[in-house]
Amino acid sequence: MDSTSLEPSLYTVKALFILDNDGNRLLSKYYDREFYPSMKEQKNFERNVFNKTYKADNEIAFLEGMTIVYKSSIDLFFYVVGSSQENELMLMSVLNCLFESLSQILRKNVERRCLLDNMEGVFLVVDEIIDGGVILESDPQQVLQKVNYRADENPLSEQSVAQHITEKLALTTNVLQSAKEQIKWSILK
Repeated sequence: MDSTSLEPSLYTVKALFILDNDGNRLLSKYYDREFYPSMKEQKNFERNVFNKTYKADNEIAFLEGMTIVYKSSIDLFFYVVGSSQENELMLMSVLNCLFESLSQILRKNVERRCLLDNMEGVFLVVDEIIDGGVILESDPQQVLQKVNYRADENPLSEQSVAQHITEKLALTTNVLQSAKEQIKWSILK
């Protein structure tokens, strides 16, 4: 075996994905460019993983030289993938952090519909836990604090979007009115 493959690395997570109970992708992040670089290869890998795990009662699977930890909830399957040499406990801590953080954000209602309705929060949670394959955080409370801080810093609700659009519309109306007045006075001169 190659000695460089046994050296410790900060890049512990190869991929993270969430599938529904039919095996359809809801979210996926691949952190290693050599690990299934095309969309077709990724979806094929996800299908193989789902077929191996959706009826299993385990938490760890080994497939195609990868260590996969997973958890299911109602109609969702959460997966964290690492290399075959990766510590399963590290991957499991990432999975548990992801699940607990999402459980808090979704108010203990971890199911497909709620996940899709709150996808921006889901992406924020994933980005707070893992960056480029490096585990940044494994404490759900720390993740929630960072996500809430960031959300409070720049809230993007339906009301703020509607207010922004209304302001832009009013500004455009004022510009058009001013242009009409200028044209009218230039014609009357």
